[in-house]
Amino acid sequence: MMNPAATNGQAQTVLRFEDVSLAFDENVALDRVSFEQHAGETLIVLGAAGSGKTALLKTAVGLLRPDSGRVWLLGEEITNRNERDLFRLRSSVGVLFQEGGLFDSLTVGENVAYPLENQQVGPTASPEEIEHRVLDALSFVELEHTVDKFPGELSGGMRRRVGIARASVTEPPLVLYDSPTAGLDPITANTIVALIAKERDMHDTANLMVTHRYQDAEIMARFRYNPDSGQLAPVSDDSRNNGLRTVFMVMEGGRLVFEGSQKELEASNDPYVARFVRH
Repeated sequence: MMNPAATNGQAQTVLRFEDVSLAFDENVALDRVSFEQHAGETLIVLGAAGSGKTALLKTAVGLLRPDSGRVWLLGEEITNRNERDLFRLRSSVGVLFQEGGLFDSLTVGENVAYPLENQQVGPTASPEEIEHRVLDALSFVELEHTVDKFPGELSGGMRRRVGIARASVTEPPLVLYDSPTAGLDPITANTIVALIAKERDMHDTANLMVTHRYQDAEIMARFRYNPDSGQLAPVSDDSRNNGLRTVFMVMEGGRLVFEGSQKELEASNDPYVARFVRH
């Protein structure tokens, strides 16, 4: 599938916030947030609980409407879009919610097929094509044997892997990950992030990841998937040569208080920013 956010060999903007603010009564969720994400780029969002991380994700796909400012998604402004237009655009974005966000009443295969069956752009896929792509997506996360199981029959880590399959089955240009490793043991968490990195590198996907684990961020920033070995391999620290484009952002009280490279993040003298760095 052609990435609609990348044309003419140039990295196009897949997500843009311009001076975005949002509040619930007296509680500020976003405070004049501005940033831009390009095709194939990974944004890592760190911050304390209540700092605005999840509000940022929901605003990115129009689930929350800002009080002021403007938002562009895949080249289209969504600030004041109606729900029908938003549904069309959302179908071009992959989302992995906390805990996987699977439908308990649907089988694993039906969960993964859902984005394909409800896609609002491109030609309608035939039942045979949907079945083939579902099995491919589940094979990608090494869970093809669970196609007829229900989410309640799976472990927490397996549900997250099914969530990755569902988020990536349409090969979207942008995938949003809301704390994909929350509540998982370290080994399972590393497996989940490795799969996210694999999906990024195999499809040149832009990722926006909210995480509480600095190790998640390190894996995304320092490793690439090697299709020859089927494993992640470390890359050089020079972002100009390693092919990875990773930007770190830190939220505090709804404000974006840091945006930069991993090296800049680790060199920051700001006490709040330093809380999220594993030295």
